[in-house]
Amino acid sequence: MKTTVIYPGTFDPITNGHIDLVDRASKLFDRVIVAVAVNPSKQPVFNLDERVALVQQTLAEIPNVEACGFEGLLINFAKQKQATVIVRGLRAVSDFEHEFQLAGMNRKMEPDVETLFLTPAEQFSYISSSLVREIARLGGDVSEFVAPCVLAALTRKLL
Repeated sequence: MKTTVIYPGTFDPITNGHIDLVDRASKLFDRVIVAVAVNPSKQPVFNLDERVALVQQTLAEIPNVEACGFEGLLINFAKQKQATVIVRGLRAVSDFEHEFQLAGMNRKMEPDVETLFLTPAEQFSYISSSLVREIARLGGDVSEFVAPCVLAALTRKLL
């Protein structure tokens, strides 16, 4: 049986930390779907189509990974894609409480879908999309935190 996993997020923008987690998940599972979320509570720099395109460009070299946008409940999307695992990244202890709460709610709604937490490599543990956006908006160099195509897109959008 092939295992499909969902790695959800807003990915505004996708960072090297995200790429690290996707790469490691791709070695553990048969199929990884990077699920780019529409999040009505956030005002992203990039629209959904732009974020999906950046994820696709950034992860093109990993053969068992695909990216697609979704709206609504993650658990419904997971069922639609026949995924049995949701992969979530934990950078720090501060991420755990919120992620634990989400995992519990998802388990309540769909007991057959498990949540797996992965931690990024140490050099990526401090990177977040919000910090990358803030640094880029203020004219800082984010080239070591994102792929070249993301850097170019941020430069076009913010400068």
